[in-house]
Amino acid sequence: GWAVYAEELMASHGYPGEGDPAAVRMQQLKMQLRMVINAILDARVHAHGMTEAEAMSLMAARGFQEDGEASGKWRRAQLTSAQLSTYYVGYTEVADLARPATEIMVNLGNPDLAFKTSFFPNDGVGLARMEFIISESIKVHPLALVHPDRVSDPAAREAIGRLVGGYGSGEEFFVERLSEGIGTIAAAFWPKPVVVRMSDFKTNEYASLVGGADFEPVESNPMLGFRGASRYAHPAYEEGFALECRAMRRVREEMGLTNVVLMLPFVRRVAEADLVLKRMAELGLVRGKDGLEVYAMCEIPNNVILIDQFARRFDGFSIGSNDLTQLTLGVDRDSETVAFDYDERDDGVKAMIRMAVEGCRRNGIHSGLCGQAPSDYPDMAEYLVEVGIDSMSLNPDTVLKTTRLVLEAEQRLGRGAGGRSSAPSHVPSHVPSHVPSSVPSHVPSRAHLGTG
Repeated sequence: GWAVYAEELMASHGYPGEGDPAAVRMQQLKMQLRMVINAILDARVHAHGMTEAEAMSLMAARGFQEDGEASGKWRRAQLTSAQLSTYYVGYTEVADLARPATEIMVNLGNPDLAFKTSFFPNDGVGLARMEFIISESIKVHPLALVHPDRVSDPAAREAIGRLVGGYGSGEEFFVERLSEGIGTIAAAFWPKPVVVRMSDFKTNEYASLVGGADFEPVESNPMLGFRGASRYAHPAYEEGFALECRAMRRVREEMGLTNVVLMLPFVRRVAEADLVLKRMAELGLVRGKDGLEVYAMCEIPNNVILIDQFARRFDGFSIGSNDLTQLTLGVDRDSETVAFDYDERDDGVKAMIRMAVEGCRRNGIHSGLCGQAPSDYPDMAEYLVEVGIDSMSLNPDTVLKTTRLVLEAEQRLGRGAGGRSSAPSHVPSHVPSHVPSSVPSHVPSRAHLGTG
C-alpha cells in the first residue's frame, strides 16, 4: 500500500527529474493491470474451473508476469477465494468530508476490528454488541461458570476447566474477558461515546454456549421469549447479569473508560425498566453517578406508545428497527415463509420511528437508530434526517456512502452542522466489509491499498 502511495507521490512531483517520469507512470499502470488480472484469476479459478495452464497463460502472456511470480500467484489462488482480488489500487478522499449535523456512529462487536474501524469518520459507537465477545472470547454460558457442578455434559465441564485455567474462578474469567473486549472498543474510540448493549441472546442462543443447555428453557419462539431486560432481575439469570455489571464497572472505574454508555435491550414495560435500573444500582451502576448514562432500545411498540414515561427513566433511546419492524407488522423475521412481509420501510414502521424521535425530542433525551435499515436502504437514511433523529449507527462498510447521503439530505432541508469538520480519517475504497482498513492520521488525506 505504501509503495502505491509513494509511486503516486513521485509521479505528481515529476520524479525522476531529468529522467523520464513516464517510467513511474508505467509502473503504476503495471500495478493496475495486475489488480485486474488478480480479480479475473480469482473468479475463474473458483467459479469456472480455470486450469493451471490457462492461468499461467493469462498472467505471463497478457499480464507480463515472470514465471516464478505467476506460479506463486497460482498457488495462492488455490487456497481460498479472495486471496488475490481483495488487493486494490485506489484511494478515497475523506479528510475533507464535512461532518453532518446528524451524528454518524458505527455498529461493532469484534474488539479485534475496533482500532481499524475507529479510523472511519465517525461520532462513536452506536451499538457495541456484548454477545460477540461472550460467544467468541468467553464461549461459556455465564451460569455454567458460576455453577460448573450443574453442567451435566462431562465434555463441557472439561472444556470449561481448560478455558478458566489460570483464572481465580469462572466468574473472574468472565469479568476479565468481557471487560477487556469492551475496554478495547471503548479505548479505540475514546473519548467518543461507546454505547454498549447488555447481553441480548435469545434462549436458544444462550443454550448453544458451552454448558448452556443446562440453564436455559426450551421455547417455541425465543424471539418473543426470555430475552433482554426480562432476564436481568429474574432469579433464573440474576447471577449472570451481576457478572455483566461487574465487567462494566471494571471498564468504567478501573480502566477509566467513562465514555461507555450502557443500553438495555427489549424493555417490555415501564415497571420492568424500574426493576432493572434498581438492580443495576444495587450492583454499583447508578444512573448519573460519575456521568453514567443509561439508554434503552426502542424496539417494542409499547416503548413508543409510552415514550413519555420511559423517557423519565433513561438518557436516550436507540431505535432497533429490526425488532420494531417485526413487532409492528407482526412478522417473525426468522421465518422464511413470511419474509416477503418484513419491510423496515413500511409506512407503519416509519410512523413508529417518527413518533419515537418526536418523543425523545419532546423529553430532551437522545434519539438514535442502530438497526439495519439505514445501512441497507439509502432512502431510510434520508427519512431519518427528515424526522430529525440525533444519530444513526451504521455498519462500517456503509459509513462513507451514508455520510454523503446524509449531507445531501441535510443540504436539501437547509440543515447543517455549522461547519463541523472531519478529523483526519483514512479508509481505502472498495475494501470488503469484513476487511476494514485504516491509515495513521499523520499521512496525507488519501488512503491506498496496493496490489500484492
